[in-house]
Amino acid sequence: MPTIDPNLILEDDHVLLRPLQQSDVENLLYISETQPDTWHYSLVRAAGRANLEHYIGLALAARAQGTEFPFVVIDKTSGKYAGSTRFYDINFAFKTLQLGYTWYAEEFRGTKLNKRCKFLLLQYAFETLGMERVEFRADAQNARSIAAMKSIGCTVDGILRSNMPTAEGGRRDSIVLSILKEEWFNGAKANLQKKL
Repeated sequence: MPTIDPNLILEDDHVLLRPLQQSDVENLLYISETQPDTWHYSLVRAAGRANLEHYIGLALAARAQGTEFPFVVIDKTSGKYAGSTRFYDINFAFKTLQLGYTWYAEEFRGTKLNKRCKFLLLQYAFETLGMERVEFRADAQNARSIAAMKSIGCTVDGILRSNMPTAEGGRRDSIVLSILKEEWFNGAKANLQKKL
């Protein structure tokens, strides 16, 4: 059964993803303190130092359990820490995982940074880990995230109605999207590569 190298680094000429560390609180604090809307659709908010410390602590605990693998994202062109993303709900027996918990500083949203990250992550998931399915989820109201997922080649699977709470205390519908291994090799990879 495959495993994820604890020191895994994914990179191209423009972006580097390395394992998230507790010390990354300092690297990501500028986003946390000045761009609190970043986590508007997230159940776990990371605005402010204490919340960011808690957010990273939860991610590292999940990595220690083998269910998640969080990354910090660095824009190599500017040298800036751009945000974070991760593999989660990793199930090697079923050959599935989810890709998400993705957030970036405002200056990197709408750029090619996300597509570059997703290309590296999907390539690793399908071509190194041998996954059969990579799933994505978002709040069904989060139009920006849904558009980003569709732009990298995801297919909409459906809506999970009232499937999780919101930070405000209500419930949200979640949209589920995915890319299958055969889709990756039969066009999704090439199509995404053209957009880089």
